[in-house]
Amino acid sequence: MPGADQVTAIVSWWRDRAVRDEEFTAFVAAATPRLRRTAYLMCRDWHLAQDLTQLTLARMYASWARIWRTADLEAYSRRVLMNAVFDQRRRRSGSEVVLADLPDRPAPAAESTMDLHVTLMRALASLPVKDQAIVVLRHWEDHSVETVAEILGVSASAVKMRSMRALGRLREHLGEDFAVR
Repeated sequence: MPGADQVTAIVSWWRDRAVRDEEFTAFVAAATPRLRRTAYLMCRDWHLAQDLTQLTLARMYASWARIWRTADLEAYSRRVLMNAVFDQRRRRSGSEVVLADLPDRPAPAAESTMDLHVTLMRALASLPVKDQAIVVLRHWEDHSVETVAEILGVSASAVKMRSMRALGRLREHLGEDFAVR
């Protein structure tokens, strides 16, 4: 039969776990839309984006007891998501890619918002995955060069160089009227 000290320790552990779980639930509610949107921009598939978001949250929950009070949870979640995207791309790198349109057909002119969205997503998809991550984090999520470098584990100069090249490729694909502010 456990002693009073052991019972107190067990009750305290359960109380701490309940608080951690409440904090995790609040984090999930706040971060899920951002994570899913970023995942979608990286993979262009809402179902895969949802899977990557769930994988990110599962990995974070596994580490939650260690990170919940000490880590920058927003930055940590972006890093875990990007690692999940990179892992998924590596696993699927040899698989066939199915396209709705034949690649040799010219892209239709972007006349509506939906056409613009499709055109931008296709242009983003033409970039290597690391360049996609830099463009999404830097220009869609509006993070600083230093923050993007920290998330992706590269130097700030690498982020600047890859960003410049990626935007150049996007301009080639989209035309000179394309502008990033």
